[in-house]
Amino acid sequence: MILGYARVSTKDQNLDGQRDALSAAGAERIFGDTITGTARSRPELDRMMKELRDGDVVVVSKYDRLARSLKDLLEIVDLIRARGAGFRSIGEDIDTTTPAGRLVFHVFASIAQFERERIVERTKEGLAAARRRGRVGGRPPALSTAQKAEVRRMRDEEHRPIPEIAALFKVSAKTIRRVV
Repeated sequence: MILGYARVSTKDQNLDGQRDALSAAGAERIFGDTITGTARSRPELDRMMKELRDGDVVVVSKYDRLARSLKDLLEIVDLIRARGAGFRSIGEDIDTTTPAGRLVFHVFASIAQFERERIVERTKEGLAAARRRGRVGGRPPALSTAQKAEVRRMRDEEHRPIPEIAALFKVSAKTIRRVV
């Protein structure tokens, strides 16, 4: 049996286009969720996975309807395969029911994983280069070194309460506690 899965992220969107594509691809039953792709639990996807049988094929209009991340996509396709079913994505022309389709899927997944790792690597290189040039990332400190010294003086010598000092410097009491 060919089972279709469709998903949109918001209630403002509708599943009609995906349902039409899945029907044209031969889907006999179509499961549809209106939920973000990053959600781990999707009621209709979960129901479809429970109903999968050996020899079934799960078809989607595009693979990102099934999962937002490569890791999730691989996990879901592995679960589909563990149930003896295949996976087909119309948009990317991937069909894991054939040896060539499985090869294409794994090559595609490997390239996506490689690109993700390269992005992480380039980001780390950029941050390291910025640090070497003296640039420190993150939020700037709420208080300067001179202000911190004044906070300590007000607390130690004048014995002012933390909430009062915080109000004077227009910062939170927690910021003042970290200084003293």
